[in-house]
Amino acid sequence: MTKVNYQIHSDSSDKPWILLIHGLFGSLDNLTALRRQFTETFQVLSVDLPDHGKSAFTQTFSFAQYAKLISELVDSLKITQLSLVGHSLGGKVAMQLAINQPELISHLIVLDIAPVQYPANHSNVFQGLNNVMLSDITSRKEADIALSNYVVDSSTRQFLLKSLYHENDIWKWRFNLTLLEKDYGKLSAAIGSEQPYVGPVLFIKGENSDYLLPEYKKEVLKLFPNSQSRMISDTGHWLHAEKPELCAKVILAFIFK
Repeated sequence: MTKVNYQIHSDSSDKPWILLIHGLFGSLDNLTALRRQFTETFQVLSVDLPDHGKSAFTQTFSFAQYAKLISELVDSLKITQLSLVGHSLGGKVAMQLAINQPELISHLIVLDIAPVQYPANHSNVFQGLNNVMLSDITSRKEADIALSNYVVDSSTRQFLLKSLYHENDIWKWRFNLTLLEKDYGKLSAAIGSEQPYVGPVLFIKGENSDYLLPEYKKEVLKLFPNSQSRMISDTGHWLHAEKPELCAKVILAFIFK
């Protein structure tokens, strides 16, 4: 089995489980602020997506394969039911997992993503990452300068640089840049299924984000007929980091209503 890196935060085996899945170019650390809101109520399982963080690299991307690998991890931990939270790409993987194994998921929460085809909007990020000559740079600052030629926003650069590490005198990315660029069309694709997930689903939108738009409602309801939506005001795509307490409050109200 391909290794999926994970962390468990639990002070009692009597608590229910919640699984957190991060987005593209990220790692489980990205959801730390949100995870801290759940530890009093849940046993929290955080994962690095395949091809991200400390999880193993794969040969090709598919939502089905990613969902399968995470499902195998959950099964190995003998977890029989959990609430599932996924952000961005992690939200799409979470949707696929819920469709594949509805009996495993008690509640699905999707952060700022829809099950639709998205346009290619990371070309500048890939250009920036490829502009970082890993064999030549001598510091994180040099990597930041190389990135800045294509990625203007400093917060985005700092997010990407969290996955840059130094090992055996070599700089490396923790995410599988080659695969993510090669298969970007696949990870931007819609979630396809003839079978809907009929369990309870909550889609949470960042007010200032354009990832979860009203025109996607038809596709959302086709796959998730028992879904509802909420919006976190004054947040963008990173709503879980910008307002973790409020985001968690909305999630907990949904799960325990």
